[in-house]
Amino acid sequence: MCCALRRVSVAQDRTLATPSGTHSVSASAPRVCPLLTAGRTGGTCPERGPLNNRDTAPVEPGWFQLNGLCLTGMPQTVCSGIMFTSPSGFSPHLACAEPGEEEEAPQGGPEPGACPADGPPITSASLDTLIQNLVPTADYYPEKAYVFTFLLSARLFIPSPELLARVCELCIKQQQLDQSPLDTAKVRKFGPKILQLLTEWTETFPTDFRDEKMVGLLKDIVHRIAPCDEAYWKTLNQVLQKLSQKLARMSQGEESIVKVSLNASSISDKLVAFKTKPPPIQKDMLSICNDPYTLAQQLTHVELEHLSHIGPEEFVQAFVQKDPLDVTKPCFSDQKKKTSNLEAYVRWFNRLCYLVATEICMPAKKKQRAQVIEFFIDVARECFNIGNFNSLMAIISGMNMSPVSRLKKTWGKAKTAKFFILEHQMDPTGNFYNYRTALRGAAHRSRTANSNRERIVIPFFSLLIKDIYFLNEGCANRLPNGHVNFEKFVELARQVGEFMTWKQVECPFEEDRAILHYLHTAPIFSEDGLYLASYESESPENQVEKDRWKALRSNVLGKT
Repeated sequence: MCCALRRVSVAQDRTLATPSGTHSVSASAPRVCPLLTAGRTGGTCPERGPLNNRDTAPVEPGWFQLNGLCLTGMPQTVCSGIMFTSPSGFSPHLACAEPGEEEEAPQGGPEPGACPADGPPITSASLDTLIQNLVPTADYYPEKAYVFTFLLSARLFIPSPELLARVCELCIKQQQLDQSPLDTAKVRKFGPKILQLLTEWTETFPTDFRDEKMVGLLKDIVHRIAPCDEAYWKTLNQVLQKLSQKLARMSQGEESIVKVSLNASSISDKLVAFKTKPPPIQKDMLSICNDPYTLAQQLTHVELEHLSHIGPEEFVQAFVQKDPLDVTKPCFSDQKKKTSNLEAYVRWFNRLCYLVATEICMPAKKKQRAQVIEFFIDVARECFNIGNFNSLMAIISGMNMSPVSRLKKTWGKAKTAKFFILEHQMDPTGNFYNYRTALRGAAHRSRTANSNRERIVIPFFSLLIKDIYFLNEGCANRLPNGHVNFEKFVELARQVGEFMTWKQVECPFEEDRAILHYLHTAPIFSEDGLYLASYESESPENQVEKDRWKALRSNVLGKT
């Protein structure tokens, strides 16, 4: 996240434990925020060949844009020749196609052995073949893992309304639904399967059905089979009712997030002018909540609320770009890239970073600032215990921002042993090895949990986004022979599918409206405001800082 893109000075000499040993860090040496350096994993990309294994080599920050929101360079997760199998079952199941082999879509449904449950995983296939294998018949239904993987990735090659039209066209042709009279026995075997496919589609990718064409196609195919069994009408109504309710909830949630984002943009650098005027003119976090565990719970509320609105398709649409090997037209323009929920979550992370830094820099007295530092260290620890890694990293990043880290006297007053332990857990060394180990532990706890409290897994979202970004960058969507690089999308579905499982957990903690309101609306300093507040707290140490302090006082305080 962009707020953490700063080299910071260490407040005091520190000894940090890392996987490669114990290292002493000088107080005068520049320190790199966890979001700034990372290792790269080794591996092989079919299109670009082997990559050197540089597990611990730091890299300079690379930049890419998520619809205008800056995300910093992170460790690359390259696509490898062997893809992982998700614990939740997101694995490919189609028969492999040789890279140079041209395929023809089977006309009467998948050929025998085309989708064996125990067959070898597919690595590539033509788009027509993949569509054919999505279409159910009287005796065949694709595995749920395949349905999710293909519906997630197909939007890169074909618009959703066109895909559903192709599916319906194949169903009508194969089942002879355009003839009269219908083969009732045959349709009754086929009907439940097509209804199951449509149900899975509407439940997993409901935003596709904001397009009226999609709803029209859904109704049409059900109307064709309904004469053979009146129960199909009931199923259609149930599907449409659930879809309508889900879309309504999503719209309400998106509207509330927009309102919160507008309120959260409040920046009040003029508050720096009142640092020396007791009593304080604004509330601070400790006056709203002085219990670290309670605040960690409320942060978890905010995180899960944001996660609940992010659809799986947003991960694909966030980084879509024209593939030079793809001769088809783009499936959606920039205006149709629906990534608003994902972007709102990125903004929340940035806000929390700045809120932490603001709360630390605002108090006039050193003792109070040290107290706030210790409080947020305890909050971060509770976030770790809950499984809320995103808030944990936001707090660490906020405390590592230069205006905060330069407060040497303040840090010297605070008890920071627990902070260094948390930093070690989020250490970027070895492609965030420590964090990924902790995440696997939390995921295992979630799978075996008996309560929602133990099911909570909130990943460090920036790293998840970058894993997906580099997967997308490292492997082409299509192979030179025009086949879809399905192996890439199996790994994409694995990562997104695991996230989809985590985001469905209901928050078990009771809401505290006052705390939530403060988290969303409390004024925060801009970068200049943070530096000015920092200099007002502890005087500049060199001429560069003195010149900047003078300029900031003129620019910021002069405006008030």
